[in-house]
Amino acid sequence: MGKGISKEIDLIGDIGAKNQVVGNLDASGMRFGIVVSRFNDELTSELCRSAFQCLEKNGAKPETIDVVRVPGAYEIPVVADRMAASGSYSALIVLGVVVEGETQHAQMIIDTTGQRILDSACQHGVPIINEIVGVRSWAQAEARCLGGENTRGWYAAEAAIETARVYKQL
Repeated sequence: MGKGISKEIDLIGDIGAKNQVVGNLDASGMRFGIVVSRFNDELTSELCRSAFQCLEKNGAKPETIDVVRVPGAYEIPVVADRMAASGSYSALIVLGVVVEGETQHAQMIIDTTGQRILDSACQHGVPIINEIVGVRSWAQAEARCLGGENTRGWYAAEAAIETARVYKQL
C-alpha cells in the first residue's frame, strides 16, 4: 500500500465476512477541527497547511474546518477534549512536533499527550487523529513535516476523513 492511505479504498479481500465496514475519503458534509501547536511553528504550520489542503481536496469546505492554535504539544489534549465534548465535529486532528533533547522531557510529553488524546476520543465518541510527531532530530522532523501530500499532516487528514466515515456507519 505504500505511504498513507490507499486512494482506492476497497474491501479487505475475500475474508469470508458477510458485513464489512469500510470508510472512504469523502469529506463533504463533515466538520473537522485541527488543534496545532505553535512550538516549532515552522514545522507545525506546514503540518496544518497540508492537513487543511487534504481536507479541502477531499470535499470539506473551508468554513467547516476550525483551526485552533495552542502554545505547545502539552496544551493540545485539553483543547481537543473541549472540542470533542462539544459534539460539533466529525473528527479532530491534533498536530505538533516534539524533538528529543538531552532530557526525558520529550518522551514524557509524547506519552502523556498520546494517552490523554486517546482517552478523550473514547470518552466523547469522536475520532481524534494524533499526529504529535516525536522525533530524535530536526532532520527527522523535517522529513515528516515538509512536503505536501507526503507529510504526517496530510496522512492525519486522510485518517480523519476515513475514520469519521467508518464511525458514522457503526
